[in-house]
Amino acid sequence: MKIPFENSYVHLPTQMFARQSPAPVSDPALICYNDELATRLRISGAPDVAALSGNAISTGAEPIAQAYAGHQFGHWNPQLGDGRAVLLGEVIDTYGSRCDIQLKGSGQTPFSRRGDGRAWLGPVLREYLVSEAMHALGVPTTRALAAVTTGDTVLREEPLPGAILTRVAQSHIRVGTFQYFAARQDIEALSALTEHVIARHYPDASGPDELLVQVIERYARLIAKWMGLGFIHGVMNTDNVSIAGETIDYGPCAFMDGYHPDMVFSAIDQHGRYAYANQPSIGAWNMAQFATALIPMMPDQDAAIEDFTAAVNRFPILFQNAWKDVFAAKLGIAKVGESDVQLINDLLSLMAAERADFTSVFANLSGGARDQFIDRDAFDSWYNRLKPRQAENAQTIMAGANPQIIPRNHKIEAVIAAGREGDFTPFHQMLGAVTRPYAALTDATEEYAKPPSESQRVTRTFCGT
Repeated sequence: MKIPFENSYVHLPTQMFARQSPAPVSDPALICYNDELATRLRISGAPDVAALSGNAISTGAEPIAQAYAGHQFGHWNPQLGDGRAVLLGEVIDTYGSRCDIQLKGSGQTPFSRRGDGRAWLGPVLREYLVSEAMHALGVPTTRALAAVTTGDTVLREEPLPGAILTRVAQSHIRVGTFQYFAARQDIEALSALTEHVIARHYPDASGPDELLVQVIERYARLIAKWMGLGFIHGVMNTDNVSIAGETIDYGPCAFMDGYHPDMVFSAIDQHGRYAYANQPSIGAWNMAQFATALIPMMPDQDAAIEDFTAAVNRFPILFQNAWKDVFAAKLGIAKVGESDVQLINDLLSLMAAERADFTSVFANLSGGARDQFIDRDAFDSWYNRLKPRQAENAQTIMAGANPQIIPRNHKIEAVIAAGREGDFTPFHQMLGAVTRPYAALTDATEEYAKPPSESQRVTRTFCGT
């Protein structure tokens, strides 16, 4: 297994990271390897379990743990960082894009605090499935290159099997990375970080002000895509906001089954801060924190505050425009108008009143969605308003916007339960289904489209790492 590392982050100021090798594990075994992604990353040869578990360091790797801070559920934490992950290095993929390769669950680092730096099998399987599904759904996301079991036990509420995920990202730089150096008034590191991010992700930005504008635009579009899939991230802390505009850190995430705007899954989100309907406003709040972190290096800070405030205040408009486009496509509307917003909201209200299955309603709008409702007269009335607004090619538009399959929570839990017993066949079967979300259902995939029964329904998710 040859990885063509070409690293850049290690050449930034040394206070931005700590050099840290992964800790060895006792008996690593491969669960899954993403051949398609490996090809894109120009990785050659058979998967090397030793390298994917941290037992060997590939030639050219320069493992580090990155420093960052963050607001966690609105509360400031000045010292976070990679507490259970190491960035092995970077590669240039076949599209010419620079990508990080990181081991997650690879042992303690200087940022571990009291943690053991390890991950257990459940969150590794969950992130592999959900991140690869999100990629297939067309949502910017980190991806999974490999998953391995470690042969070691991880102690949580009970002894659990350990695992390591090899995660790939456009970068692992977060809003919290900027906050870390802004809070320390480390202008050298903050400026170097800004220049690095502009060169790597936003080459058209001429400075911090344009960087802010472009990050806001990208983040607004990302959250609109989440909303269109009924996806709830669950832990939108600023240390979990990728500066590249990718979905990152899938801990307690979930896709809604029955729709309700106040839906919360994360067991630690006791006050619903990151509920489905709150995600856009939290997105704006996170961008305000990013703007604040850029201020210390601006020569005229008063003027910057005014300009940055105006940029952040555009977030709701940018989000709303992206949201309208997402949901118009789901309804087969080619050119969305203001009256269509009411049409969208009226359907969502009907769905919320009956907790209709989010994915099933939209997947069957061209036939069968009526059966998802008890009050079918209300749905018929709404549908009669929709038909004149649909484009001639509405079926094609909807087919590309409404997945048949999402990674449903109860199916993920079943995969994890089987994995704990050493059976990864359900994992591979589910992975095959969720990575073809828009394909016509077959006998083999139909079960993944079905909503859970009442007894199967998952109401709480956990970080569990």
